[in-house]
Parts: sequence; structure tokens; C-alpha cells
Amino acid sequence: MFTGIIEEVGSVKGIKKGQEAMEITVDAKTVVEDVHLGDSISVNGVCLTVTDFTQTEARFDVMPETFHATNLNELGTGSPVNLERSMKADGRFGGHMVSGHVDGVGTITSKKQESNAIYYTIELPEELMDYFVYKGSVAVDGTSLTVFGVENQTITISLIPHTVEHTVLGKKGTGDQVNMEIDMLGKYVVNFLSKQQQTNPSTITAGFLEENGFK
Repeated sequence: MFTGIIEEVGSVKGIKKGQEAMEITVDAKTVVEDVHLGDSISVNGVCLTVTDFTQTEARFDVMPETFHATNLNELGTGSPVNLERSMKADGRFGGHMVSGHVDGVGTITSKKQESNAIYYTIELPEELMDYFVYKGSVAVDGTSLTVFGVENQTITISLIPHTVEHTVLGKKGTGDQVNMEIDMLGKYVVNFLSKQQQTNPSTITAGFLEENGFK
């Protein structure tokens, strides 16, 4: 479990990429201070397992499911990556509940400065749109952010200067892809209501409302 508060931006030191899987080695400082084999670290919002490490780097395997479902397959040597260690039970909960299980990849369609903030519009797969609400939470490349707009197949997020400076999002622009993780609570609610509707379909229809004075 993570909180979406990025601890540092590391860089890809080495990469071995196949057709459906890869191994990446990441230069880091903070997240390897107390690391152990088997620990979970969020890399651009993807929960990965540490398979080897030194005082300045950590190595991870990326399996086919993750390779195809996230933007990690676009990484190359020198690519910056957001890093966060899994949350301690006695730690502060600074962001929101983030599992590190990416739901889909979005594409930045616009980026504009407004006062001290940068607004991004992100286009998403249609099947994800039911899970977003105005001022709800979302993790973008592992960064906990607030949704400031929901329209058709896009959402809008806003970055303050600190987030621009201390995450990879500040360096991304139009056309770049970002890992998206829907708010965990939202997924459970939508899933529950969907199943309820399937087993107990509502009798309230447009015709029923019109017959009872709602036009």
C-alpha cells in the first residue's frame, strides 16, 4: 500500500527489455536507505518487487501483465521515474490509498499554466470514466492528485510548483502517456452498485417518470 506522496525521482540506470517482459535497474537514494529483498516500491505508480539492490540502486522485474498495462515499457536508460516506498503502519497518511495496481494508461492532451499551477487534461479509456468524480482522488504516475474536471473521456488535474519540481509529471507534456490508478474506494462502490443493478434492476424508467409527472 502507498499514499501517492513521491519520495524521490530516480533514473533508470539499466534496462533489459524483451517482447513481453523487462528488468530495470533504478538509481535511487532515499528509497534504498532501508530496503530489503522482496520489498515493494512504487515505480511511476506501479508496485514492483525489489529483486536486488545496492546502496545506490534497486533492481526490479516487470512481468508481461505489467509490461502491457503500464507505461513502463516506454522507459529507457536515463528515464526519470517517481519512487515511493510502501507505507509504514505507523506513518503519516499524506495522500490517499494507492495500491500500485495501474488501471490503465492515459494520454496528456493539453498542458497550460494558470497562476502558480499547471493544469493537465488527460484522455482516458472510455471504460474508466465512470470511476471519476469532481474533486475525487486519482494517482497519476503514482502521484496523489485531485480531479478538477471530468468531461467525456478526459479528466483535468492541477500541479502545484512543488509537485512540478519533485515528480516526473512536471517534465511531461502533450502526447506523453501516464499511468492511472483509480481511487480504490470508488472502484468498490461502482462494482457493488453495478452488481446490485444486475441482480435487482431498477423499475424506474424514463417512461415511468413521465407517467408520474416528471417531464
